[in-house]
Amino acid sequence: MQPRLVLFDCDGTLIDSAGVIVAAMTEAFVRSGLVAPPAAEIRGIIGLSLPSAVAVLSARHPEAPVAALVDAYKTAYRDSVSEESLHEPLFPGIAEALDRVEDERTLLGIVTGKSRRGLTRVLASHSLSARFVVTRTADDAASKPSPDMVLQSLAETGAAAARTVVIGDTSFDMAMAKAAGTRAIGVSWGYHAVAELRAAGAEAIAHAAAELPDIVDALLPHD
Repeated sequence: MQPRLVLFDCDGTLIDSAGVIVAAMTEAFVRSGLVAPPAAEIRGIIGLSLPSAVAVLSARHPEAPVAALVDAYKTAYRDSVSEESLHEPLFPGIAEALDRVEDERTLLGIVTGKSRRGLTRVLASHSLSARFVVTRTADDAASKPSPDMVLQSLAETGAAAARTVVIGDTSFDMAMAKAAGTRAIGVSWGYHAVAELRAAGAEAIAHAAAELPDIVDALLPHD
């Protein structure tokens, strides 16, 4: 039997990174002499690749080069993550959920708008580097909601779309899964509202990490 492939988003699904991202994006705008977007707007673009996110947030500032804001964000982010007070914790129950989802017939992967460097750092900080057999970042494929990250993951692992599920907290994740022809699970503890997740194609919603293994089994039965 073909393996099951469970692809997790990172920010807002596995780790609570909103504090770091909002702080860094706010600082990037301020350093560029611009009025920073409200925190709620910044939270809303988490999940997109950095250039796409900055393009959305800077739409009201057409005079601001996106590339300059991207560079300012990278600098502010590097400064932020070096401060202990801005640690990016795992959401409650995630480690246990990963243990329960993974088995000899289930592969785990990550599809994220983070950079490769950022993903490597955060996985290492939580001792998760060896848990995921496939990872795709903003450095490897087009930004969500493009299906490219998922399609590349399918090609690398040999998993079928029908035996794959994307788990994420944003409408971008759900739309990506739908475009790739996979199943889709939304999580309510992230950065988009449940109504947005359902509208974008979520087939089920997890309200706690402990619910994920049973939902995965329901959508992708072993037999």
